[in-house]
Amino acid sequence: MTVQSGSPLLKLDDVRKIFLREEIETHALSGIYLEILRGEYVSITGPSGCGKSTLLSILGLLDTCDQGSYTLNGKAASGLTARERAVIRNREIGFIFQAFNLIGDLTVADNVALPLRYRSGMSASERADRVQAALQRVGMDHRNRHYPG
Repeated sequence: MTVQSGSPLLKLDDVRKIFLREEIETHALSGIYLEILRGEYVSITGPSGCGKSTLLSILGLLDTCDQGSYTLNGKAASGLTARERAVIRNREIGFIFQAFNLIGDLTVADNVALPLRYRSGMSASERADRVQAALQRVGMDHRNRHYPG
């Protein structure tokens, strides 16, 4: 994705998300306005239950808003197909989970390689090279055959 100079990488305009469970409405997000430019670092903080995870799920294209609009790189997220969302998540959006969400039966290298397995056109050798380079960047290459536990 390339973003025009001065235009936001992502933009939320009056985003709202409501959960309905057993006739109880929970307004997880209400009137969210946000613009993030390419290269900006943003921190989302707040108390438990304030909507941080819901917001991140929408930003990461894992969920949709009930009202308002989300524009990602100049394109309305609501117009993206499930396949387009999956491709963007695989190639452009990264998640760092608080609890790591690693698969215990896979080695460190296999856990790192997992998202790359879904990328079409990538050879096994290119995948291995990328995994090794990523592990080296974070000083974990010596643990590539270890398991998360």
